[in-house]
Amino acid sequence: MVDVTETLDCRGEVCPYPDVKSKRKAKKMNSGEVLEILIDYPLSAERIPETMKSMGNEVLSTDKVGASEWKILVKIK
Repeated sequence: MVDVTETLDCRGEVCPYPDVKSKRKAKKMNSGEVLEILIDYPLSAERIPETMKSMGNEVLSTDKVGASEWKILVKIK
């Protein structure tokens, strides 16, 4: 079980907002913290993990939790 430090709820928003918001949030967090990102926009489920990896963070999981909802867990490096 992963201890989530902060949750960013981007459900109901479309690109580029979830991507931009998750990037800003990750930059404000400390190394070792875990960011949980909730989204319901399919393109963001692909883009956010790629963005987090390119920032040097570790994507712990990308889980589909509903018909069109995803939960992404990112460990900040």
